[in-house]
Amino acid sequence: MPRPSRRKFLKAALASPTFAAPMFAQDRNANSKLGIAVIGVGGQGSGNNGLAANERLVALVDVDDRKIAEAIKNLGAKANNPPVFHDYRRMYDAHARDLDAVFIATPDHHHAPAAVRAIRLGKGVFCEKPLTYTLHEARTLAAEAKRMKVHTSMGNQGHAGDGYRRLCEYIWAGAIGDVTETHSLMTRNFGGTGGRPKSEPVPAGLHWDEWLGPARARDYHGGLHQFGWREWKEFGTGTLGDMGCHVLDGTFWALKLGEAKTFTIECVSQQPGSAERFARENHLRWTFGARGPMPAVTVNSYDNTWPQRIRELEKEHGEKFGGGTVYVGTRGIMATDTYGGNPRIVPKRAHDTFAPPPQTIPRSRGGVKGDLIAALKGGPAPSSSFDYAGPFTEFVLTGVLASNVGAGKKITWDVEKLTADLPEAQALVRRTYRAGWEV
Repeated sequence: MPRPSRRKFLKAALASPTFAAPMFAQDRNANSKLGIAVIGVGGQGSGNNGLAANERLVALVDVDDRKIAEAIKNLGAKANNPPVFHDYRRMYDAHARDLDAVFIATPDHHHAPAAVRAIRLGKGVFCEKPLTYTLHEARTLAAEAKRMKVHTSMGNQGHAGDGYRRLCEYIWAGAIGDVTETHSLMTRNFGGTGGRPKSEPVPAGLHWDEWLGPARARDYHGGLHQFGWREWKEFGTGTLGDMGCHVLDGTFWALKLGEAKTFTIECVSQQPGSAERFARENHLRWTFGARGPMPAVTVNSYDNTWPQRIRELEKEHGEKFGGGTVYVGTRGIMATDTYGGNPRIVPKRAHDTFAPPPQTIPRSRGGVKGDLIAALKGGPAPSSSFDYAGPFTEFVLTGVLASNVGAGKKITWDVEKLTADLPEAQALVRRTYRAGWEV
């Protein structure tokens, strides 16, 4: 039986993000309790602890003893002496048979190694955004989730909201004509200059080798654990990796960018970084050809400062755009906020005179996490399952790729082949893993 192409599979997922899925290996009764392990229990992952305890908490995994103690204290009676691990590989060895799913909220470089091990065990996976650290990892997770028929969900919460759905419905109804350009502001500016700081003693309670995981061995230094790793190329994906899976979701979904076979991506300008740290104030530009009836479109992303073009639109329409995206069409413009909220035609009088289109996209009932829980108990597939989140993450990470090779270097990207025509860009599509942490 011939294997369906990635493009056809994604086209179906884009058309119906909560499509009725085939029987999945881990479907359970709606009233049953799911066995869940939490990987990364502090920061962005702290909300997962209670969610898991409301089901059946199998284990807590974190590299920081203080965060584990804090999580157990906050859970109180919900946590009856749960098993604790500093290495998710050891947790899988000990508790694979007890698990239905894992919830992952770690630094970016751990996402794929943690997720792919669960998927290959036939377990459901929730993983924070960006789905992966590299383009090859995004392709691998989507393919493995499909092969193993497991339910998955990425933590771009706006994809489960009503805002991006209404944006799609308005644009597909022709509210602003053909969209020919978009402009998105990330409202972050991660990165910096300079080399690696001096080595420091590893703080008490931090399991540094496990924190490094798949990354190359190096001494501990400040500015990494717990939040600062986003600025460092070895561990994070910079401003775009952090926020692109939120801000660019409407562009990818509404404009059906996943149907493109090739496109170009260029870093137009940036404040240079260093070998260790990301460049800042990036202006990235993707150029897509026509996709079915949709015309060619230019997609722009800015780290932290709107360009003059958007300032002029603000003045013209009496609109103040914060973070989010502006969609420029042949008959008007629309805007969405950072997570897809407040989709609107600008100016307001234009929005008020356009007849609201019908709701044609299925709505999420539980958000990106609740949808996964429901799917594991026999409900519909999650709204941001990896068949959507994987290709979307690939699109976002091509921007990170362009930023890392520097301004003024246009890359032609072949979607199916996962290849760039620029050798220094192609070298960043995959990474080398420390032994034992491979994907």
